[in-house]
Amino acid sequence: MKQRSSHILYNYWNEVRGTRLAPRRFEIEPSHISSILAETFILERVDAHTYTFRLAGTRICEQFGMEFRGRNFIDLAGEADRDAMEFVFANITNQGAVGLFEIEARDRENKPVHFEALALPLLHGNQGVTRYVGALSAIDSPPWLGHQPLKPHALTMHTLMWPDGRPHAVFERTNHQAPFAPEFANARVVRFNRRHFRILDGGKSAGGGK
Repeated sequence: MKQRSSHILYNYWNEVRGTRLAPRRFEIEPSHISSILAETFILERVDAHTYTFRLAGTRICEQFGMEFRGRNFIDLAGEADRDAMEFVFANITNQGAVGLFEIEARDRENKPVHFEALALPLLHGNQGVTRYVGALSAIDSPPWLGHQPLKPHALTMHTLMWPDGRPHAVFERTNHQAPFAPEFANARVVRFNRRHFRILDGGKSAGGGK
């Protein structure tokens, strides 16, 4: 995570979560993250292909030059990247993963801007994970940002992170508290066709993890 808003939101979400798969929707108190509310959002899962914005911070809407409420988060990626976005959200929903994305948007003159997006699961009622809290902030902020509309162009990076070090279903069975995603520290990053992939070596870790 590169962005301040992502770090603040993740740390707060993880504190409220405790050892559960995710906190409940109404346990998230906006007053506790007031410094980043302009860059946060809430999504609702409609189906496996649709995650609509219920709320979007003012800075997000201003920078893109459009209203986000009712739009599908998956549409922030290009058509070729929809499967990757849906795969990440399936893991967020079913196993308590955290999704981290880098998204490229372009203005009318085809000038690019890159954004970091973080998506975190929330439990809602008895339906499991059907809500998501997230942050979306510009990695680079050119002086013209916010003066003309942006159009989502491509997903340039996506990563799954495990708050308990492994998928939550495995964590619950083992009843073992693993550290936060230790394997990502030594992951190799490979760049291909504008995208970044993390390569994780197989086998046991040096620390003898199970």
